[in-house]
Amino acid sequence: MKKSQLAFGLAVVSMFALVAGISGEGLSEAELTKQAKITKAQAQQIALAKVSHGVVKSAEIENEKGHLVWSFDIAKPNRKDITEILIDAKTGKIISIQIESPRDQAKEVTADKEPN
Repeated sequence: MKKSQLAFGLAVVSMFALVAGISGEGLSEAELTKQAKITKAQAQQIALAKVSHGVVKSAEIENEKGHLVWSFDIAKPNRKDITEILIDAKTGKIISIQIESPRDQAKEVTADKEPN
């Protein structure tokens, strides 16, 4: 009985590892970058074209709702709002553009710190 429980436990762990690998959860930025067909520089150029006089404050590659995306926070001079632009890392298409107020940004930082 104990061998079957051990085998079942290993099967469950393997399944979770496989699902994490497929979804991209837990992968390093380097591993995600290898999956991208659009480089960070190309994605940044696409994002900056949407925000005149914008300056990239942060950039990362991540899985967002099942899409591998480059995420850019772009600031404009004399503005407190940030424009967050998500670029599909495989096609280069813009997935979303959102204006985030300082309050929105603070909520996002708090949410990012919470354990999943």
